[in-house]
Amino acid sequence: MSNSLFYCSTLPPSTQVALKCAGYETVDDLVGLSAEALSKELGINIADSNALITATQAPKGIPLSQSVASLARTNIIKCNYAAVNKILGGGLPRGHILEISGPPGSFKESLASDFVRIFVEADEEVIFVDMQNMASPEAIHELLQSSASPHNRDLIYYARLHTLPDLLIFMHNLLSEFRPLTGLLVLNSITFPFQSHPDLPPSKRTASLENIRQTLLQACVSKNLTIITTSQMATKILSADGSPATFDTGVKAVLMPQLGPTYLPSGRSYRLTIVPDSRTAG
Repeated sequence: MSNSLFYCSTLPPSTQVALKCAGYETVDDLVGLSAEALSKELGINIADSNALITATQAPKGIPLSQSVASLARTNIIKCNYAAVNKILGGGLPRGHILEISGPPGSFKESLASDFVRIFVEADEEVIFVDMQNMASPEAIHELLQSSASPHNRDLIYYARLHTLPDLLIFMHNLLSEFRPLTGLLVLNSITFPFQSHPDLPPSKRTASLENIRQTLLQACVSKNLTIITTSQMATKILSADGSPATFDTGVKAVLMPQLGPTYLPSGRSYRLTIVPDSRTAG
């Protein structure tokens, strides 16, 4: 293990990416800045900002010219899709959430399954929760046929949930029943349980989404769990100025992820929408 101040596990991936995006190159760039100022500029919480300040107080003899950008080169999960890695800034940081949305027929499940392959090949457990029978255990195991170890399919724990109560119970038990070897959670078709309760009052829908958001955030922060969700699309009617409208008053329609962003923790989430370019590409 490197004794460098910049050994990558010392800072959360979200802080690493925030530093890179803000243009900080060396520790010298951070001299004199307070935790509060960094928190505001980088959009990170005060705890991560304090951790960053502590990490930059290098012991004597360790050079301060080491590139901060190098922090983002590990703890990043790269999939087989180069365009996806590019959009994510090099890959998906561990302990973060990736929402994959797209119209029917797009490669949402294939992309999620590719992340499954990456984790099991690293001998990490995966929990795969399917809520619309869109990805069978057989299909996932078939993807792993070419993997290095034939036994890594035993690292996948597959479950089916179809109702919103089932999902909320699962989320309630997630942290208490968490296994240390689990690296990835896939929530496939997370929109389906909400579709199965069309009469759900807005207040209960909001409360359910907040419950899910809090659990996902705790799982990412305290367990370093990486999470993939897949989402269907919904049609949103807009007026000429871009404000919400009705079918009678709107002038255009756009496809949006069905659940919206409220269930995703800010600062820990990426939203990827697959846009078809043709019948066979996107």
